[in-house]
Amino acid sequence: MIETLVIDGRSLRLTDIEAVARAGVRVELADEARRRVAASRAVVDEILSSGAVVYGVNTGFGKLAELRVPPEQLRRLQLNLLRSHACGVGEPLSERVVRAMLLLRANVLATGHAGCRPVVIERLLELLNAGVHPAVPSRGSVGASGDLAPLAHLALPLVGEGEAVVGGEVLPAGEALRRAGIEPLELAAKEGLALINGTQASLAVAALAVLEAGRLVDAADVVCSLSLDALAGTDAAFDEAVHAARPHPGQLASARRIAKLLEGSQIREGHRECGRVQDAYSLRCSPQVHGASRAALGHARSVLAIEINSATDNPMVLDDGRVVSAGNFHGAPIAAVCDYVAIALTDLASISERRLARLVDSSQSMLPAFLTPEPGLNSGLMMVQVAAAALVSECKTLAHPASVDSIPTSAGQEDHVSMSTWASRKLASVVDLLRLVLGMEYLAAVQAVEFHRPLRTSEVLERAVLALRRHVPRLDQDRVLAPDIESAAALVEGLAELLGEPPAASP
Repeated sequence: MIETLVIDGRSLRLTDIEAVARAGVRVELADEARRRVAASRAVVDEILSSGAVVYGVNTGFGKLAELRVPPEQLRRLQLNLLRSHACGVGEPLSERVVRAMLLLRANVLATGHAGCRPVVIERLLELLNAGVHPAVPSRGSVGASGDLAPLAHLALPLVGEGEAVVGGEVLPAGEALRRAGIEPLELAAKEGLALINGTQASLAVAALAVLEAGRLVDAADVVCSLSLDALAGTDAAFDEAVHAARPHPGQLASARRIAKLLEGSQIREGHRECGRVQDAYSLRCSPQVHGASRAALGHARSVLAIEINSATDNPMVLDDGRVVSAGNFHGAPIAAVCDYVAIALTDLASISERRLARLVDSSQSMLPAFLTPEPGLNSGLMMVQVAAAALVSECKTLAHPASVDSIPTSAGQEDHVSMSTWASRKLASVVDLLRLVLGMEYLAAVQAVEFHRPLRTSEVLERAVLALRRHVPRLDQDRVLAPDIESAAALVEGLAELLGEPPAASP
């Protein structure tokens, strides 16, 4: 883990976002980027001194772009912009997401295309490094002209307004700055607009969700392998030659992992001559479904990797000195991939629930009903599958795409918007639900494997059994299962890493 991340607007990685958002890595601005930003600010200053009229520099915004603002009111214009656009509602975004937003907004300004002063970036990083997290409501953005409302809430504490969270306490921003020893910033021309034009709310939510989802897909291979062994499934469907004949990279990766995870299983060897020809789709088609999720995530990572180092301001100060109004703030690329990944992960949750359903059904598993030693007196894991079915149904509703919707805003000036913020928030919800569903399957698969004792599963999968049993005892008599589900779900995200299984090669 790096101790300090130096940003330059060009080389930020997805894993850097997580290091800052989750692990609290300190962030600094590169000297090269500081010089580039100062040069772009000089262009704006030249416009102001020449008296030229440029959108966002000395005009109103959106539908009010034709109205020129006198020079003596330009600072007030930028402050009014933040105040008027802070219209977010709903529960606040998490601390992790807000930290990612601060990093991403600083990085996009560091590209040198926004025309702000370097001090604006430095002040964003001061908030981040001091743990002063702006309170940002989660709802109110349509993803064009960027995430205006959430970014306005993110920027308000820079000027001592709005609210910030420090050590879990919600404070007036002025008090939060005072405690951190940070001076409120007086915005210059163009800087309010530079702070709120862009996709960084959508992008922060999407990036963190995609990174977590990647770990869940790796965990799904482990949990599926446990279920397959517990259900006395065949490993024939994971033959390398089969998948080489349809060589989707994600499919190949999952098939290889599952085959490797099953190597050395006594349970598998105990029924190798049973005569079963093929298993249900939820077992033998798991590489195809898991692989499709890997492919979706691979595509999403490639799109987000471009977006995090992209200039999304408007107008843009170009390297040749021109200032051009365009549409890089539009969140369509993010919205589309978030919808794609949400659909793929919903399918992953769906196949996980089907395996869980087989585990608890004695007619299909040949194990005790609902995986309890005394069915009838005990209901065992009956309701775990019911809960999983409820969560998968939620995923299916959330998988309805947001990117196909658009409602014109700003008196028709902004007549096609992306809904990228909603798309990213839906994706994050699907990821949370997937983690719970996989946790439920994990809980059932471990219980089912233990009914095969004294036969043991593979060495790696036995470590997965032990990992759960350190936190969740075997279910011999009915008890409240909600804590067991939460414990299993908490383990799932890091399960592959816990077992010493490296992440599969992603497409």
